[in-house]
Amino acid sequence: MTNNNPDPLHGVTLQKIVEHLVEHYGFEYLGKLINIKCFTTNPSVKSSLTFLRKTDWARNKVEKLYIKSLR
Repeated sequence: MTNNNPDPLHGVTLQKIVEHLVEHYGFEYLGKLINIKCFTTNPSVKSSLTFLRKTDWARNKVEKLYIKSLR
């Protein structure tokens, strides 16, 4: 994140966000932080992306957690 661009989501794909969160927290803990089926039952990046692209409320939670994880 640079001072010229205060939006930490600018230019970051949803796939990069999910991959970062999985690397940072792991699916098990991620599923506890955000209790959605794509993180708790047979989790994968692909299934998570499919769900998050269709579900705004869940994507918002994931984006907020991503921003929090950058601090």
